[in-house]
Amino acid sequence: MPFPFHQAALPPVLQVLASITAILDKAAKHCEAGKIDPAVLLNYRLAPDMFPLVRQVQIMTDQAKGMAARLAGLDVPTYTDTEMSFADLKARIAKTVDFIKSVDPAAVDAGADREITLKAGGNEYKFKGSHYLTSWVFPNFYFHATTTYDILRHCGVELGKRDFLGAS
Repeated sequence: MPFPFHQAALPPVLQVLASITAILDKAAKHCEAGKIDPAVLLNYRLAPDMFPLVRQVQIMTDQAKGMAARLAGLDVPTYTDTEMSFADLKARIAKTVDFIKSVDPAAVDAGADREITLKAGGNEYKFKGSHYLTSWVFPNFYFHATTTYDILRHCGVELGKRDFLGAS
């Protein structure tokens, strides 16, 4: 029996979104215990030319919702990018999870061969759905999820690999 395309696309993203939610909980507790202004962590970046934590989560969720929508042939939901707290970021992730779970798996399966056109950085990219998932979404999604983890780990939040992997 062939492996359904939606099984390759949706569950791994949902797993990491759950992991990042739990990691954000740990970050909030770390701030509370250490009497650290959460804005310090939320605005922290690993290098001057990198985005801060808040933007990392925003881009990660943009990749996730965009993937589900584009593969299913739906309009991509727009978010306002106004998050300023750990609770705001968790709400954004929850909204993304709810959207992904609302997408018809059969529509995602049909998206494996769908032509996806994407504009990013002033360029236009065209992909077959399966190539879009594996060469665009996954690298971008995991980069921003990992960078979120790395920022918080660097800032002293007690995290390990199991926190990133979450429940499988």
